[in-house]
Amino acid sequence: MPVGRVSLARCFARVQSPPVPELPDLSVVADALHAALAGRTLTGARATMPLAVRGTPAELEALAGQTVTRIARAGKFLDIELSRDRVVVNPMLTGRFQLAARGEKAPSGTAVELELGPRTGGPPVDAAAWTAGATWMPDDGSTPIVRYKDPTQMGKVYLLPSGVERPVPGRGAGEMGPDALDPGLTLEAWRDRIRKHPGELKNLLRNQAFVAGIGNAYSDEILFAARLQPFRKRASLAAEEVDDLYAAMRSVLPASIELLRERVPPTFEKQVRDHLSVHNRGGLACPRCGTKITAVKAGGFPTGYCRGCQR
Repeated sequence: MPVGRVSLARCFARVQSPPVPELPDLSVVADALHAALAGRTLTGARATMPLAVRGTPAELEALAGQTVTRIARAGKFLDIELSRDRVVVNPMLTGRFQLAARGEKAPSGTAVELELGPRTGGPPVDAAAWTAGATWMPDDGSTPIVRYKDPTQMGKVYLLPSGVERPVPGRGAGEMGPDALDPGLTLEAWRDRIRKHPGELKNLLRNQAFVAGIGNAYSDEILFAARLQPFRKRASLAAEEVDDLYAAMRSVLPASIELLRERVPPTFEKQVRDHLSVHNRGGLACPRCGTKITAVKAGGFPTGYCRGCQR
C-alpha cells in the first residue's frame, strides 16, 4: 500500500463522547511510527498552527538534519527522540497523527508537519514484531511526512532542544506515576502505591500521578473486569480487591493492544472502541450478567458500569 494512503491514529471517532487516546491506542501508534520512521533524517519541519507548538520557530527549524532515533509512548504522551533534540506530543482530546506521502494534501486542522528522507537498512532492530512485513510500512526509498492534526489546538507539541529546560505539563516531578504496564510496577509496588492515593476508584485509575496511561474509557473497562463499581472509595477495598484491580489492569490493557494491532491497520483511520464491555454501552445488556448497563456523566466524564455484577 502506498504511504500516501496511510494515516496513523485517528484517535477520536464520533461516538457518544470523543475518545481520548489512551495507553492501548498510543502504544499501537508509537510502535508503527517507530518502525516506519526510525533511522530517517528530518528534512523539514513547520507549524501551520503555531499555537499548538511550545517552542520557537528557530527551534522547530533546527529539527531538520536530525535523525529519528526512537518513537515511544510514555503514559498518554508520544515521545519523538532525535539525534540531538526531542519532541513530546500530548494529543489531549482532539489530536491525531498521520503518515502521508510527500505531496499529499494536508487535511484541515493540521498543526505540525515533519518531513523525512529515505533510509537504508529497513526498520530498526527494535521495531515491534507485529509491524514486520506490514503492508502499510513505507519503503526505505520513500520520503514520508508525519502530521500532527489538532483542529482545536487543545493538544500541544513540545520542542525540547538539547540544553534547553522547558516544562511539559504532566511530566514534571510527581505528575506522572509509573506506566500502567511498567514491569517495575509489580503487585507489591501497586499495593504500596494505592495505599497512598485516596478517592473514588475511577478517578484513581485516571490519575496520571498514580499510574500513567489510563483514561476515561479504559478505567471503565478495568473496573468492569475487576467487578468493582467506579464510585467506590479506595479505602473500602479489601486486600483481595486491590489485587483484583491490579490483575484487571494487567489483562485489559494488553488484550486491547493486541486487538488494536489486528484491527487498526492498514488504514490507521479507525478509533476502535466497539470491543469495550461497558464504556459508552449504556442501556445495553451486560455481557457478563445481562443487567442493563448504567451510564452516567460524573464530573463531565461519561461512565459506564453494571449494577448487577460490579460491587
